[in-house]
Amino acid sequence: MTALDPVTLQVMIGALRAACEEMGAALIRSAYSANIKERHDCSTAIFDAHGELAMQAEHIPVHLGSMPDAVAAVLDLEQRPGRDWILNDPYRGGTHLPDITLISRVFAASGLLGFVACRAHHADVGGTTPGSMPARSTRLEEEGVVIPPTVADSETLHELASRMRFPRQRLADLRAQAAANRIGTLRLAELAELHGERRLRAGMEEILAYAERRTRAALGALPNGSWSAEDVLEDDANGAPRDALLRVTATIRGESLVLNFTGTDPQVEGNLNCPLSVTKSAAFFAVRVLTDPDAPPSAGAYRPIEVIAPPGCLLNAQPPAAVAAGNVETSSRVADLVIAALGGARPVPAQGQGTMNNLTLAGEGFTYYETLGGGQGACPDADGPSAIHVAMSNTLNTPVEALEGEFPLRVRELSLRRGSGGKGQHRGGDGIVREIEALTPMQFSLIAERRRHPPRGREGGEDGAKGRNLRGGEALPGKAEGALRPGDTLRIETPGGGGHGPPDG
Repeated sequence: MTALDPVTLQVMIGALRAACEEMGAALIRSAYSANIKERHDCSTAIFDAHGELAMQAEHIPVHLGSMPDAVAAVLDLEQRPGRDWILNDPYRGGTHLPDITLISRVFAASGLLGFVACRAHHADVGGTTPGSMPARSTRLEEEGVVIPPTVADSETLHELASRMRFPRQRLADLRAQAAANRIGTLRLAELAELHGERRLRAGMEEILAYAERRTRAALGALPNGSWSAEDVLEDDANGAPRDALLRVTATIRGESLVLNFTGTDPQVEGNLNCPLSVTKSAAFFAVRVLTDPDAPPSAGAYRPIEVIAPPGCLLNAQPPAAVAAGNVETSSRVADLVIAALGGARPVPAQGQGTMNNLTLAGEGFTYYETLGGGQGACPDADGPSAIHVAMSNTLNTPVEALEGEFPLRVRELSLRRGSGGKGQHRGGDGIVREIEALTPMQFSLIAERRRHPPRGREGGEDGAKGRNLRGGEALPGKAEGALRPGDTLRIETPGGGGHGPPDG
C-alpha cells in the first residue's frame, strides 16, 4: 500500500467529503418533490472497491448507516462500466420502501475504483395507501413496489415509475438521483487522475483505518463493563394499544463494543418491524455521537462495534413483515436505547422526542410527506434545543410558503409548543405545533411515537410532554389513518425533550 502523510490524508478526506456534499446539492436542486427539494430527505456517499463506506455527506443517519448493506447487495453482481443498480428492498440493504437507492460503479484504467450511491425518500412508491406510509400495514407488499437489486437502465426506471402514483414525478426524482451519481462518478475519477489510482485507493483504505483508530481510542477511554437498558414502542396500529419491549446490553471490553439486543420482543403484526440494516444504522449513530463524532464518517468507525439481534425479533425482522414505521420510529427508539445503556459508562443527555412524527397527505393529483421536529433532551451542561430534527431524521421542515404554494393546504399554526420541555437544572427543548387545514378532500396517515409514554428526563430532570394528534379537536392515536374534508383541520403537537438534573428549588 502507498503510504500517505497526514496532510495528504486530510486533503483526501476533504476532497471526498466535498464530492459527497456536491452530490447531495445536485440531487436537492434537481429533484421534483418537496420532500427532497425542501426537506432534503436524501443522502449521498462514496464507497471503495470492496463496498466499504469511505465517505458520506452529513445527511440522514438512518439512510447512511444502512447504505453499506445496499452496496453489499450488488457487490457480487456483474459489474461493468455504464451499469447502475437500483433497490429499495428492506431485506436486501434498504430501509423502508419509499427510500430508493441508486448505486453507480466507478471504473478506472486498473479496474473497479469504487461506488457512488444516493438514497432519497420518494413521495409515493405504490402500495395500498397514497404516499406509501400506511399506518396499519401488516405485510411488505402493502407498502409499495419492492425493488430487489436491479439494473437501473432507462427502460427499468420507466417501468418502475409506472407502477407508482404520479409516475412522471417519480421519474423526475429518479433522474435527479442519477444526476447526483454522475457527479460523484466524475469527482472520484478526477481524484484518481489527480492523485493516481494507487494513491487514491490507499487513501480510502487509510481513511477507514484512521476512523477505526479514533473510535477504538474513544472506546478505550471508557470503563470496561456491561450496562442494560429497556424501552418500549407504542404498538397501537392494529387494535388495542400495547407496548413492544426493546432491550439492549452494551458491553465494553478494551477498545471494542458489543450491543446485544437479545430480549427484544418478536416482530409484530404491524409495521414497527425493523430490518437489521436499520438497527445497525441507529446503533452506529448513537455510538458515534457518544465517542468521536469528528472522526471521518466512514465504515472504519463501525469496525469496533458488534451488533447482535436475534432473527425474528423486532430489530431483525424477517420477510414478509411490514417495515414502514420501523425505519422512522423504531430506529429512533434504538438510538434512545443505546444512548441510555452507554449512560452507564459516560454522561449522556436526557431523551429527546424520539419520533419523526410522520405525516402523509394525498388527494387528487398530489401526495405529500413530511416529518416534524420537536424538543430534544437536555445535556448535563446545556438546555436541549427546541423545534429541531436531529437523531435519525436530520431533515428540514417544509416551509409554509412552499407547502401552501404547492398543495391544497392552509397552515393555521406553526409555532413552538411552549412549556413542553421537561424542567431540570437544564431544561429539555420544546416541541412544535403544526396545524393544517384541508382545502380539498384528502386522505391522511400518521405514524408517531411518544403519545402514551413521554421522553424521559435524566438525573432528576422531569419528563418532556407527550405528543398529541387531533383531527378537528378530536384526539387521534399515534398511528392513525382517515379522511379530511375541505375545512377540516389536523393538529400535531410534537413531544418536548426531557430535562437533565433536578429543577432548582
